[in-house]
Amino acid sequence: MTPPDTPLSRIAAARNVHAIVKHWADAAPDAEAMVHDGKRTSYAQLNSRVDALARALLAAGVKKGDRVATLQTPHPEYAVVFLATASIGAIWIGLNPKYRREELAHVVRDSEPSLLFARMDVEGRSYAEDVEALCAQAKSIKRVITFDGDPLGSGDCYLSAFVAEGAAVSADALERARTAVDSRDPCLIVYTSGSTGAPKGALLHHQGIIAFSLKQNEIWPCDPLRTVNYFPINHVGCVIDLTMPTFAAGGAIIFMEHFDPRGCLALMAEERVTMWGSVPSVFQLQLELPDFASFDLSAVQIIAWEGAAMPRDMIVRLASMCPKLATNYGMTETTSAITIQAPTNDIDILSNTVGTAFPGVEIRLVNDKGEDVADGEPGEVWTRSQFNLLGYWRRPDATAAAITEDGYFRTGDLAVRNADGYYRIVGRLKEMYKSGGYNVYPREIESVLESHPNVALAAVVSTPDPVWQEVGVAFIAPEGEIDAATLSAYCKERLANYKVPKRIIIEPNMPLLPIGKVDKQALKRRAES
Repeated sequence: MTPPDTPLSRIAAARNVHAIVKHWADAAPDAEAMVHDGKRTSYAQLNSRVDALARALLAAGVKKGDRVATLQTPHPEYAVVFLATASIGAIWIGLNPKYRREELAHVVRDSEPSLLFARMDVEGRSYAEDVEALCAQAKSIKRVITFDGDPLGSGDCYLSAFVAEGAAVSADALERARTAVDSRDPCLIVYTSGSTGAPKGALLHHQGIIAFSLKQNEIWPCDPLRTVNYFPINHVGCVIDLTMPTFAAGGAIIFMEHFDPRGCLALMAEERVTMWGSVPSVFQLQLELPDFASFDLSAVQIIAWEGAAMPRDMIVRLASMCPKLATNYGMTETTSAITIQAPTNDIDILSNTVGTAFPGVEIRLVNDKGEDVADGEPGEVWTRSQFNLLGYWRRPDATAAAITEDGYFRTGDLAVRNADGYYRIVGRLKEMYKSGGYNVYPREIESVLESHPNVALAAVVSTPDPVWQEVGVAFIAPEGEIDAATLSAYCKERLANYKVPKRIIIEPNMPLLPIGKVDKQALKRRAES
């Protein structure tokens, strides 16, 4: 029996992420694909720009497997460069303008891109000298192309001039390059945060991104799908969680280059955003605005959060605005796919779990001997699926350490599986510490602290102790009047004594990573100092 020919089936059969945009350019050419500062780009226009840039890349000598880097904010041009690069079998790398020079240099030295597309000025910071330094350290960079509108700086030409160079490349040559791309070919390198050393490049592929995008849309359906994307382009949150699923649905991405809580809400109201997706710390910033209730969010169909657990009181408040709440658990290395929760208003499920296994994902929870643990017992999450990374870029040692012989990726996260198949994250294997011989999982303590009505957010790290080996230090973002003594007593009523933090520090301004997660490495350094 021949399977039905539908938009989803055609996209699912594609071997190239560019096929997603090409499909909608044919099926709904005038539909909005991208919005930025009021300027609207249709799927037909997006596809035309991607084709033109892909021709220019071929004219510049970019071949299958070559790397192309992009220094850019969350802006439509980022998506064009990514899709054009991937479409001809090259591998794309995003660079975050918030990074300092040495952080940028590590990525370009490691990935050795042949071309660099760059902004030369972002919020008053000039990148001319940074780009010169990058070119000096990465001799692989043959050309620097400056995005139109910025000072030319260290670039040898503007993007528009570069695109014009591709006019001589025929449609047949472009099609041959694209036909040579296989679904398991790499198309994206995402560098991990590097919290335990220099960042490593996770090598992701076309098949994983296409399959993830379609399945996430199936489980979290929005019609139409309209999202705001303000995540940095070097992060899976930008490329995989938002950009590609939105394109796969034929939806519209509203790009916001520089996030601010109030401006984002205003944009959501103006553009009738249907998927409100972010990380808990950003939701907190927005919900705390004194004029939050004045924003019209009536178009929102689903509220989803990723990256961390959401405090119960925030979930209750969000549920009063939208009955369809969702969450998931994933990693860069798994193309964001490990577990997922379909939209629900079940507060207990949303506050205590990260859902069930993402369709097509096998999950094992294992102890330090590699043995499966029983339901209710904590174990490291091992996951195997078509979504997993191909490996770490030029790091066979790291790849071998992370992926078992039978194909499971060792996440380093600790979780508990309930008897009903729902998973609960209890912390990072590297965050787990021993106090007086007992294993302590920071996430368990954070959950207790966040259950206090005057605690907005809690982060627990460990610090050495001469008596107990290690003890916990809790940092608290308050929501109202609260003090350390009160919270210590609160913990003692709910936790075994060895789990109660030795110190509790009230910290209204938690240090955050670029994606919005709490920077626990910064807190750990502070605790140990």
